[in-house]
Amino acid sequence: VQLQASGGGLVQTGGSLRLSCAASGRTSSRYGLGWFRRVPDISREFVAAISWGGDATSYGDSVKGRFTISRDNAKNTVYLQMNNLKPDDTAVYYCAARGGTTGPFEYWGQGTQVTVSS
Repeated sequence: VQLQASGGGLVQTGGSLRLSCAASGRTSSRYGLGWFRRVPDISREFVAAISWGGDATSYGDSVKGRFTISRDNAKNTVYLQMNNLKPDDTAVYYCAARGGTTGPFEYWGQGTQVTVSS
């Protein structure tokens, strides 16, 4: 599975962005999808995940209530709606896929930079 993320950019504190990640390749398989982020010199942080059917979602504590993950299987795309952005949300965001609802993420896309100015 190949993953292509897009939608990053520069936004002011309190603003919103929507990230997209398009999957290609073995998209007939039922993959769980997720988003992670990384700040330089800091380990990767889990942001959100969603099951194949979209009925199960989970979020990192720092984004709960502000970010929403969703997916459109007809378009093989996962989205991350980010509202009320804070400077601490500044990071490179990565999308990832795994073969089920739990377990490690096996496939990773390139990152997209999100910068939140104060």
